Amino acid sequence: MEIRIDSLLRGAQEAEGTVVIVDVLRAFTTAAVAFARGAARIVLVASVDEALDLRSRGVGELCMGEVHGKRPAGFDFGNSPFELSIADVRGRTLIHSTTAGTVGVTAAHKATQIFVAALVNAQATVQALRRDDPAVVTIVAMGAQGETRADEDELCALYLRNLLQGRQPDRDAVRRLVLASAESQNYDDPSRPQFHPKDREIALQIDSIPLAIRVAREGGLLIARAAALA
Repeated sequence: MEIRIDSLLRGAQEAEGTVVIVDVLRAFTTAAVAFARGAARIVLVASVDEALDLRSRGVGELCMGEVHGKRPAGFDFGNSPFELSIADVRGRTLIHSTTAGTVGVTAAHKATQIFVAALVNAQATVQALRRDDPAVVTIVAMGAQGETRADEDELCALYLRNLLQGRQPDRDAVRRLVLASAESQNYDDPSRPQFHPKDREIALQIDSIPLAIRVAREGGLLIARAAALA
């Protein structure tokens, strides 16, 4: 298995083989929590307008996501793992739009298979990748709005690579590095209530959710589904 690491929207556009799109704070932590709460599937889209249109047409029941960290008008949830951790989403179809993670998925046109991942489901993602045993795995750290590298996504990409190569990184060291990062400071700023401290707390519960999240194109839509691993 050849393992490549790339970053940002450009990296997603160029990624080949089985592609893992990483967004720790917060898109794919939120998705993993939603699946852990029993969501049936998540439709991944690049724009707020598309999400609202799909909900209006009955494709999904609830919209979640963000623009510049804030819940868009008309959405049911923000891009918040804490909100989803107390939400009733069992059996429901969610529609997810963010400025980094879901945009990265829609841009990964060269991928033969797509997973989405964060630190919470890193180990489960690696188990699924090992089971599939693809020739090439490209891990893409999406960063801030797909334009600026973010420590938490770069660290998650490295964490995934180490696990794939048979090493167990120090989880506490990863947490400390994320806590020291620029993006992490948003969650300590009371003037930015859209960044709930519990979102970061949940995102740093490394390997806490035993679900890999695969994405497939179904009827022209990008649909994420979770798979529990024995």
